[in-house]
Amino acid sequence: MKLQLRDVTKSFAERVVLSGITLDVKAGEVVSFIGSSGSGKTTLLRCINLLEPIDEGAILLDGDEITRVGRDPNPVRRRIGIVFQSFNLFPHMSVKRNITLALTQVLGKTVVEANEIARSLLSRFDLIDKFDAYPDQLSGGQQQRVAIVRALAMSPEVLLFDEVTSALDPELVGEVLDVIRELKGSGITMLIATHEMSFASEISDRVCFLVAGCIAEQGTPQQMFSNPTDERTKQFLRRVHAVGNL
Repeated sequence: MKLQLRDVTKSFAERVVLSGITLDVKAGEVVSFIGSSGSGKTTLLRCINLLEPIDEGAILLDGDEITRVGRDPNPVRRRIGIVFQSFNLFPHMSVKRNITLALTQVLGKTVVEANEIARSLLSRFDLIDKFDAYPDQLSGGQQQRVAIVRALAMSPEVLLFDEVTSALDPELVGEVLDVIRELKGSGITMLIATHEMSFASEISDRVCFLVAGCIAEQGTPQQMFSNPTDERTKQFLRRVHAVGNL
């Protein structure tokens, strides 16, 4: 699996949110996107998942242009999963049903097969006791972990994480980041938009700094956090250091 972005541009009305983003992501690579709020991180992930149409450029998966006009997004979304910052669990459905719904209705799994997949993943992430619980019976951290399990149940090749800890109380952040740590090395390609700089430094193969919809600089975590070359990256990291987030 190879994900390629070629001169991807996206605007909302007169505001340019992404400006000529070009990026190659290898199978199994973990790429983190950092930058100030409004730099384009979330929009970039939403474009990759085809939740937002791009205005110019192309996004390719294994050489296949997934952003061409008229393309059915659903087969693409089976290969590219996304986890949102606000969980997006169905409140009227149990944990089991939240996970198994797409397995039965999209992938055509039997109820027995879907339940087994759900049980296996919930056990893997220490959530099996929440199998029949409802979202309002879970902590924010547990809800986010269930959302990750729901995405994993579809066996995606690429998994996108959009600020998945930003809606959580500080004491719950660690349990969600532990799930992502566990996934590293599993073969799933992960693209992570995050404000957690220390986590990005630890988990990433590559870090991209976005500013005004452009990738201003990219490199290994060591390069980016210890020896950035772009002045905008240096200024951003100085602000991060000042608030103790790195």
